[in-house]
Amino acid sequence: MVYSVTPPITLSSRDITALHEHRTSTALKSHSELLENEVRITFSVEVVVVVDLTFPVPVDFSVLDLLKRQIFEKLRMAPFKIVMVRHGESEWNEKNLFCGWYDANLSEKGKQEAISAGIALKNAGYKFDVAYTSVLTRAQNTLQAILGEIGQTDLPVVKTWRLNERHYGGLTGLNKAETAAKYGDEQVGIWRRSFDVPPPPMEADHPYHDTITKDSRYAEGPTPDQFPKFESLKLTIERTLPFWNDTIVPQIKADKQILIAAHGNSLRGIVKHLDQMTDDQIMLLNLPTGIPFVYTLDENLKPIKSLEFLGDPETVKKAMEAVAAQGKAK
Repeated sequence: MVYSVTPPITLSSRDITALHEHRTSTALKSHSELLENEVRITFSVEVVVVVDLTFPVPVDFSVLDLLKRQIFEKLRMAPFKIVMVRHGESEWNEKNLFCGWYDANLSEKGKQEAISAGIALKNAGYKFDVAYTSVLTRAQNTLQAILGEIGQTDLPVVKTWRLNERHYGGLTGLNKAETAAKYGDEQVGIWRRSFDVPPPPMEADHPYHDTITKDSRYAEGPTPDQFPKFESLKLTIERTLPFWNDTIVPQIKADKQILIAAHGNSLRGIVKHLDQMTDDQIMLLNLPTGIPFVYTLDENLKPIKSLEFLGDPETVKKAMEAVAAQGKAK
């Protein structure tokens, strides 16, 4: 016998995946003592997907509503996933210059990294509901390359300065290796990777001061009193997390599939927040360019799995080491 039961609820693709992963088994087994022999009940999900659940007969159909409620309650507790990616190598990354809020374009290598990131996400079957990025070209172009590869060029995209790279202040435009040779590897390491020690400020006579502060992309923010002259990672987190908490978190809880294309330090701030890393631990984390990574979060947005890179482990390791080496004297 076959009975068709249409649940009075719309399921997302994540819910369908959960059904396929047999996340309904506990709810069904808890009612097995009420049933004998066998009947197949077919749940039709969003018309195009049919999931068959089999359990014994005769069926006490008074328990079906309870079964459905338990099934969908369990589905709502299924883990969330969020994908993040640091932009591909920029022209200033290639030249080993402190970039920060300067609007550098992607290098040729960076363009290929962005395409490769899109291919990796396509091969892994990812589709998204919304994407977030900074107001800087290198992050936006990385995102667009990815969306082109996964066939979602019309995806809604939210751009915000709060996902910008850390502002490197007076170091902006300087060569990292030359700066390390002048001030020492340790000092440059502190400026690049410390939690609460900022670089020297960008004063009004800095060669890139007006280029950055008078850029029309900042017409709607930050306000003049918010516009940084420098940022430590601590300060970067302080302006990134409000956007994470107020804008991105509600979308995660609404079961939206989210992609963030941003920068090494704005993403490090999110990673530190999610994994509750110490100030010393975050100093050791170097995010590679152009390699997507995935967080799997529970219903309280606590990590079940952290920093799962969509790439060959050896390639990821070498890319991280290359980022770490940028701030050392040659």
